[in-house]
Amino acid sequence: MYCFSPKACAKCPVQAAVCMEGDKLSVPPSVGERSQRSSISSTGPRTLDVLVYLIDDTVVRLTLDNLPSITAHELHRIVLDTLRLPTYSLEVFSLWLVSPFLELQLKPKHQPYKVCRQWQDLLFRFTSCSKDEIFEDEPSLQFRRNIFFSRRKEAQIQDEDVLRLLYEEAKYNILEGRYPCDLADCEVLGALVCRVNLGPYDPEQHTASFLKERLDSFLPSHLCRRGHGILTALWKRSAARPPADEQGLLQAYRLVPEEEEGACEERAALRKLYHAYLQKCHELPHYGCAFFSGEIDKPAQGLLHRGGRKAVMVAISLEGVYIIDSKEKHILLGLRFQELSWDHTFPSEEDHILWLEFDGENEGTPVNKLLKVYSKQAELMSSLIEYCIELNAAAEGVPLEPAANAAPSPTSQSPPSDRQRNPKLQRQNSVLCSRIQNLSTIDYVEDGKEIKRVKPRRTTSFFGRQLSNAPTSYSAVQAAENLEQG
Repeated sequence: MYCFSPKACAKCPVQAAVCMEGDKLSVPPSVGERSQRSSISSTGPRTLDVLVYLIDDTVVRLTLDNLPSITAHELHRIVLDTLRLPTYSLEVFSLWLVSPFLELQLKPKHQPYKVCRQWQDLLFRFTSCSKDEIFEDEPSLQFRRNIFFSRRKEAQIQDEDVLRLLYEEAKYNILEGRYPCDLADCEVLGALVCRVNLGPYDPEQHTASFLKERLDSFLPSHLCRRGHGILTALWKRSAARPPADEQGLLQAYRLVPEEEEGACEERAALRKLYHAYLQKCHELPHYGCAFFSGEIDKPAQGLLHRGGRKAVMVAISLEGVYIIDSKEKHILLGLRFQELSWDHTFPSEEDHILWLEFDGENEGTPVNKLLKVYSKQAELMSSLIEYCIELNAAAEGVPLEPAANAAPSPTSQSPPSDRQRNPKLQRQNSVLCSRIQNLSTIDYVEDGKEIKRVKPRRTTSFFGRQLSNAPTSYSAVQAAENLEQG
C-alpha cells in the first residue's frame, strides 16, 4: 500500500474545499468523488487505486496496473481521458506533487511513484523541515496548470471544462494572496465570482449584508476584516491599504454585464465569465508563476541597526522573477529576464543563495544592486530561470549564442510576446509596484564599494547568467580591473 495523498494535506496551500456540482466541471461518477485523503489501496496483486486531486479538492480515482513504472506523461493522458478533456489539454495542464512544504511540477519522463518514494530526501534537500515534519509529510498528486503554458495560448481556449479548471486555480491563488492584486481589481474579480456562484444580480436577495457574511469567498482573506468595535476601527485607520468591504463588492457586482434574456444560454454565459476572470488575471505580471519559499535581509533600522530577515515568496514565470512579501501580500521586486542577471551559490558557511542583480540608483548615482534570497530551493529557482529563458529564446527564434557575423533581418517579424501584449499597471501605490526602498541590497559602482562581499569578480557583471542576446534594458556598471577581491 502506498500513499499519494498526505495526512497533512488539509494544510496544503493549493487546496480549496469546494465541491464541484451543477454547472461545474462534470467528473464521471465512477471516478470523481470528494476527497477522503486516503492511501492508495491495493485491489489486486499488481493493481493500485490512485487519487489525483483537482485544484478545488475534487478527487479523480484511478485503478492502475504496474504503477511503479508509469510515467507522468502516461498518467497525465489517463487523467485527461477520465475527465474527457480535449487532447490539447496535455499542454495546458501538468501533474504536480504538492505538500505544505514543497511543490514540484513533474516532467513527462518522471515516474510519480518513484518520486514519492524519494519525497523525504527531497524535503531534506530543498526545505528546512524538522525531522518530524520530514517523516510525517507526504505529497498529494495534483492536476494543475502547466507553468510553461503561455497566456497567449490560454486566451484562445474555448472549452468550458478547461476554462473552469483554469478559472478555479486563478481564483484560489487570488483568494489566498499568492497573486497580489489591488483592491479595486479584487472587487472586479470578486464580482465575477459572485456572478458565477450566485447568478445574475438580484437587488432583493444580493444585499450588502448578504455579501458581508460571505466576503472571504469572493475577496482575498487578508483584505477582509470582520468584526466591530475599537480594534477594527483602529486596524482600518492604521492599515497601509484600506480593507475590503461589502459595498465595493456590491457595486462591482451590479456592474457585471448581462446578456439580454434568452439571447445566451447560461453555459455560454459562464464561459464568458471564465474568460473575463482569466483575462483580468492575465494583467498581473506574476500570473501562472511557480512559487518558492525564501527569506531576504531586512533593511537595518533603529539606533542598533538591527535587521533580521523577511519571509518572501519567489514567483517565477516565463517572463520574469517576482519577490512577494509573504505577510503584506505585495510585490517587493519584479524583474523581467532582460532586466537582471542571476546566480546560485552555496558557500559552506552560509545558506543556499539566489543572487539577483539589477540596475538601480543610490542617492542619484547609477549602481548595480544585488539582492540575496536565502532559500534551500535556490537551486530549483536558478534552474527554472535558465529553462524559461531557453524556452523564450526557442519560441521567439532567438539563439542563445549570437551567430558570427549575423545581422538581424529587417523584414522578419515575430508575434508579440506575452510581456508585450500585457499592459503595465501604473496605478500609484499599487501592490504590483516594486518597493526597492524596502529591500536590503548590496550596491556597487566603479570604485568597488562593497564589492568585497561577493565572489568571484566579473568584468561587466558578477553573474554571466543573463538574457544577453534579446533586447535588454539591463546594463551592468563596469567593475574596475584593479579591484581587490575579498
